[in-house]
Amino acid sequence: MLQFIKHRKLWYIFSGILVLASIISLFVCRLNFGIDFTGGSVLEIKGTIKELPEDIKFNIQKTSDGVILRFKPVDEATHQKILEQIGAEEISFESVGPVVGQELKHKTFWAIGIVLVLIILYIAWAFRKVENPFKYGLFAVIALSHDVLITIGVFSFFRLEIDTAFVAAILTVLGYSVNDTIVVFDRIRENLIKIRKIDFAEIVNQSVNQTLKRSLFTGLGTLFVLLAIFFFGGPTLKNFTLALIIGVIFGTYSSIFIASPLLTTLNKSHKLKS
Repeated sequence: MLQFIKHRKLWYIFSGILVLASIISLFVCRLNFGIDFTGGSVLEIKGTIKELPEDIKFNIQKTSDGVILRFKPVDEATHQKILEQIGAEEISFESVGPVVGQELKHKTFWAIGIVLVLIILYIAWAFRKVENPFKYGLFAVIALSHDVLITIGVFSFFRLEIDTAFVAAILTVLGYSVNDTIVVFDRIRENLIKIRKIDFAEIVNQSVNQTLKRSLFTGLGTLFVLLAIFFFGGPTLKNFTLALIIGVIFGTYSSIFIASPLLTTLNKSHKLKS
């Protein structure tokens, strides 16, 4: 039997380093918000650019399919005028005002916050027959925060764009990670009923070992699909899929090496309510 709980301090140190590095990256590198949050226009074209308007500042990015131009928000008339001057074929165009971008950013933070609170309440209700059920929810959210922080840290360090697709990926990671954690917690609860005479840390360790194959096979199966999408799904899906890949890896890791050991570290014994 693998001793996950016995070596929990090593997992804490490893995760602490990753989380600290992610936080430092957020302060030093900051997040590269896309136009969904900052406002602006994105024009993707194919062909050769003849001329760019002098009164608009452009950020030019070359891709395998053509060129992406980023500039301030414009109306449809200005959009058509730019296209005439450029003289190239348009692939796609998107424009978001700064007010809409800021509003979307605030709603995103609220959405993630509400999801975390609901997760705590749901897990507390699911484990209501165990003493201090809210602690199960709290530890699950700590593990979730660990997964999300590392994912955001990677995007911050490499200056990858944060857009609404990334937010969707983060919310998906939250759902995946909490599901994986609840499976382990549920096995701990079952073993607390069946096994009464051994140490709580040993019960947690047995439970993690019993659910290990399920966690690894589910994680690997999901990861194979995501890797296929990442390499063959086209450039528009790369950042979205990358966020999911990082989240699934650390979501599987945290349910085994963070959430469950925390139950042992901060709760020496758990009892069922009579």
